[in-house]
Amino acid sequence: MSGKQLLMIVGDFGEDYEIMVPFQALEAVGHDVHAVCPEKEAGETVKTAVHDFRGDQTYLESRGHDFELTTTFDEIDPSDYDGLVLPGGRAPEYLRTYEGVLDAVRHFDEADKPIAAICHAAQILAAADVIEGRTCTAYPALKSDVEGAGGEWADGVATDGNLVTAQAWPDHPEWIAAFLDVLGTEIEHGAVAAADD
Repeated sequence: MSGKQLLMIVGDFGEDYEIMVPFQALEAVGHDVHAVCPEKEAGETVKTAVHDFRGDQTYLESRGHDFELTTTFDEIDPSDYDGLVLPGGRAPEYLRTYEGVLDAVRHFDEADKPIAAICHAAQILAAADVIEGRTCTAYPALKSDVEGAGGEWADGVATDGNLVTAQAWPDHPEWIAAFLDVLGTEIEHGAVAAADD
């Protein structure tokens, strides 16, 4: 009856809700989430940004919270984890420049471990070359990026094997539920029952 060990890769000005909500929701159902950022250690923080949709042609960005990292990036071994979470926001634009981030993503993809990516996290997936031939989604403005990386675009939340993608934080209920399903998480009266390996 124990939860999974999950890795979440975050960075400065990642989207606040896309970091905080899945981190807390996954911990709430019994999973252990290690939040890391390149060049930062456990106990340090990243600054988040809130992306709001108010009828403009794109989102409005406001300063969010300081989110405390739980683990040091340089000390992780992706093989120790059962799944990966990639939040969106502005952070993926620079996180994709770290070879260690791309290597981690490739590990989860090659090992067929669950990957949850939302919004601009598709920029990391594309840079890691794990989108080709997959059905996925992202923030709508990234449709050409997904297709350019060889992916098949989907509207709404998309699950393709181990990959669960969503467009933005309003998709949280369906996206997190789909990721929990791929993880094999069974929730019974608020308790986690680990799926048989």
